[in-house]
Amino acid sequence: MSKYVFKLPDLGEGTVEAELMQWHVKPGATVKEDDVIADVMTDKANVEIPSPVSGTVVATTGQPGDMIAVGSDLIIFETSDGNETAPDVTRTGTDGAAAAPPVADMTASPPPPQSTSTAQQAPPVMATTTGRKPLTSPTVRRIAREAGVDLAAIAGSGPRGRILKADLESYLQRGPLTKPQPAARQLATGSDEIKVIGVRRVIAQRMTDSKRNIPHFAYVEEIDVTELEALRKHLNGQAPAGTPSLTYLPFLILALNRALQAFPQCNATYDGERNVIIRHHGIHVGIATQTDNGLMVPVLRHAEARDLYDIANEIRRVSSAAREGKASKEELTGSTITITSLGKMGGIVTTPVINAPEVSIIGVNKAVDRPVVINGTIAVRRIMNLSSSFDHRFVDGFDAAAMIQQMKSTLEHPATIFMP
Repeated sequence: MSKYVFKLPDLGEGTVEAELMQWHVKPGATVKEDDVIADVMTDKANVEIPSPVSGTVVATTGQPGDMIAVGSDLIIFETSDGNETAPDVTRTGTDGAAAAPPVADMTASPPPPQSTSTAQQAPPVMATTTGRKPLTSPTVRRIAREAGVDLAAIAGSGPRGRILKADLESYLQRGPLTKPQPAARQLATGSDEIKVIGVRRVIAQRMTDSKRNIPHFAYVEEIDVTELEALRKHLNGQAPAGTPSLTYLPFLILALNRALQAFPQCNATYDGERNVIIRHHGIHVGIATQTDNGLMVPVLRHAEARDLYDIANEIRRVSSAAREGKASKEELTGSTITITSLGKMGGIVTTPVINAPEVSIIGVNKAVDRPVVINGTIAVRRIMNLSSSFDHRFVDGFDAAAMIQQMKSTLEHPATIFMP
């Protein structure tokens, strides 16, 4: 038998370290060559690490959230002498001569700590006069507990006297002979510790860097989208059955295309190492998207060359890919300006954080009907705010306001969206 010390391999693109996300094996496990043993995350992407050999896991290095340097020991295998030496692996013989660190220096990853929160503990079992727990489902027990009902007082109509939900509902409709006392409220104590790793760690670092390094200039403008809403409803009503409905975003991006022609300084990125502003001819719009893994920004490329429905379809495609964890590195990089929207939860005003190295971000708030004064008369109009932020080092306040004002003019007269 021999031991192999497998080191974290070079993951390419100048990566010098990676964050350990998850172990798929533990000491004592038997693996085959090419089985996935761990997931790591670089600044570019998540990477699955395959086993270089077949054998038994002796020890692993690190816990989820730890940063592992390229070339550092990652895992030790015990293999049969028939295995060939794999790249980035140090072989040690059974005679004890070893070129790699001793096995004793490696420690197995302990299991993650368990939460001490009593709020997650199961409720105590209700005592019965017979000393036997009534047969029923967890849902029925919860309803009974909330209603202050002793299940022992209910005759079950199910198999072996199982108390069905209908039995409990019938009992509650009849009402008990005496008014039940509400169950005593339990104090919630303890706390949960959640390690900041993976995408959430990257988000935290980028947001911190953006707010620390970029002097944000915020500008909020009120947009009357009454006519735009009428156009949107008309187009959706004319669409073939099964066609996804148009949202405001495709119209906003068309209006943004027109505005950026006059204000190219807002469609730019800043290269801090070279101290250069790069004004991009193509408009690559980042679409801030909430996913189960945190906020991601897939990119709608070349918005300037797309029509309304092409934009709508591409937004759906890249957003779905991000939410499903299928977006490629190319689909998550290269944006030149970002749009962020919380949809119906958009609130009245937001203060979006710039997606560095970009210099502009447009925040879309929810559209609601409000009373407004038009020519001295009060009327109900559909109003939506745009809350935007700009890098004040490179975008003057006047230019930022003028760009949003041009978007406002275009959106309030939606026919102009489609003019050449």
